[in-house]
Amino acid sequence: MTTPTTGHCIFCDIIHGAAEVSMCYEDSTALAFMDIQPVNPGHTLVVPRQHYESFLDLPRDLGMHLFDVAMQLGPVIRRVSGMEGMNLIVSSGATAGQDVYHFHIHLIPRCAGDGFDVPLPFAGSTMPDRTVLDAVAARIIASLRDPARRTPKHTPALV
Repeated sequence: MTTPTTGHCIFCDIIHGAAEVSMCYEDSTALAFMDIQPVNPGHTLVVPRQHYESFLDLPRDLGMHLFDVAMQLGPVIRRVSGMEGMNLIVSSGATAGQDVYHFHIHLIPRCAGDGFDVPLPFAGSTMPDRTVLDAVAARIIASLRDPARRTPKHTPALV
């Protein structure tokens, strides 16, 4: 785990050969290894070699490469594990459930009745009025089109 107070990162230890790992993919910028607390057999983590805390810190080209690695590994993991489905999960920040602060993508092979659940749509969610959805979409579009706008690390609510 990366701890905010000590800055220690278990994934950096793995990358530098200071921790045990069951590696299943390596290239010059990324690696993938088996999760030591797997949801199901084949649960794999894809990580960048360079330390980036979260999705928001990750350079776009590296993010694209990591997703490409996940796309290569996903069907292979699914076939090898014999599972019918696959979740790709990225948690960015403590409020999103991130507990190791080194960006990573979970590839989780899934089968019926495995007990793991990522329920979407979320049971606590209600569909907002279409005007609210349209207003949020318009704010996103405007922000994407404004070349001078810098996205703050922590943004206020969209509505």
